[in-house]
Amino acid sequence: MSDIAVKKLNSILPSERRNSCIKKGTMKVMLDPPNDENLHTIQSVSRSNGSIASKVSCGGLSGHFEAPADPIAQEIEYIPSEDLTPIGDVEKSLLTLLHRLDSKEWLTVLEALNHVRQLSIFNASEMVDILRNAVVSLVIKAMKNPRSALCKTAIMTSADLLKAYSDQLLETFDPLLLQLLLKASQDKKFVCEEAERALFGMTTWITPNPLLQKLEPYVTHRNPRVRAKAAICVSKSVSRLGVHGIKDYGLEPLIQLAAAQVNDQLPEAREAARKLVFELHGAYKQITPSNEEPDVNATLYQPDGWEQYCASILAPTAAHAILRITCNGSSISPS
Repeated sequence: MSDIAVKKLNSILPSERRNSCIKKGTMKVMLDPPNDENLHTIQSVSRSNGSIASKVSCGGLSGHFEAPADPIAQEIEYIPSEDLTPIGDVEKSLLTLLHRLDSKEWLTVLEALNHVRQLSIFNASEMVDILRNAVVSLVIKAMKNPRSALCKTAIMTSADLLKAYSDQLLETFDPLLLQLLLKASQDKKFVCEEAERALFGMTTWITPNPLLQKLEPYVTHRNPRVRAKAAICVSKSVSRLGVHGIKDYGLEPLIQLAAAQVNDQLPEAREAARKLVFELHGAYKQITPSNEEPDVNATLYQPDGWEQYCASILAPTAAHAILRITCNGSSISPS
């Protein structure tokens, strides 16, 4: 390439992007556009600029360069957890992990996030010392990044962390949960879907009782989409409790959670609330004491006392909404 062409390229591309044609770990990266789009859009733009991208190699620049009409694209491969492989030098990776996660170079952070995923799957015990105080907060920081590729990779990382460490993350869980709910509530589809997968997986990895306590505040969140995602997670978690778990957690607070959602703005929140009411009504019938076993709460837990019980713990309009659902309970699926 002539000196003039090189100068022209340098004037167009920022310095941190000029040498970004690299292959790092499990992701392949070409040149980065100023504004991130989802993977499908990236691949489409990449094809349209294929002739330009093909002239840029890891060894340097060669051939004739022409300034593209559109930004040069990036191509990132998101690796499923089951396809990840162990890290070769675990000790070396751990020594530099926090520094790389906090780097100003997004490609370095991207690579480090994938190393966190690999370590959580294959070397979980060796990362536990830096997990809660540093790794989780840096993953959350990456999740807040406006760059979509970095955000999605951070969400995938959070899912692997939740699966590997489950209840060990509860002490520092609140900021992570909030970010997952917010990302699952945004308009960018491929980020939203990834956050949903992490949230719904979370309901199977974390013990239901403490998870429900963490989810409670978000059922009344001001953002209707956050409320809806939280309601779905609550419903899924309660289904794991079983009758005895529901009784131990408390039927009353769970019914109040359901009542907060039965008339919500979004259909998915209302549907989650209906499933939860159905689950709780079934549990109520099973934990109601029989006439042969009198109980101090027998006035509330009579087989025909469901209406009185709801009226005693809910406002009239909320109680009516709950009873309207259970009167038609045969048409509601508990799944």
